[in-house]
Amino acid sequence: MASADRPQHILRPHERHPYEWAVLRVVPRIERCEFVNAGVVVYCQELDYLAAAVDLDEDRAAALHPDLDLEVVQRHLGAVVDLCAGALSAGLNGQRPLGERFRWLAAPRSTMVQTSPLHTGLTTDPGADLDRLLDRMVR
Repeated sequence: MASADRPQHILRPHERHPYEWAVLRVVPRIERCEFVNAGVVVYCQELDYLAAAVDLDEDRAAALHPDLDLEVVQRHLGAVVDLCAGALSAGLNGQRPLGERFRWLAAPRSTMVQTSPLHTGLTTDPGADLDRLLDRMVR
């Protein structure tokens, strides 16, 4: 089969695919611009992959704002994970295409849970990269 005849969506083993990622940040007091990295979101369009993982260090977050309601923060972080997974708890937004969900999550905002600027890379396994990024950027 000539390369022009080969379907473009057939993936070869170990083929690297572009992906985007952002760090989830907890910003207890917006006016102070201080934050704690709390998770990572990874999106790979070619592999139809969108996932988030969180691991909030509650002591570090509380050090920035002793009155921080950690239960509310954990709920917000859990909502990000649910939205990425398309869980029923994410409502209609969880049914949107993966790219729309990722773009919505990565949009700049002035809330307690924010994302970093977007980063890009190449991957053969976005799930493994999610774990690696969580270890590197959060833990």
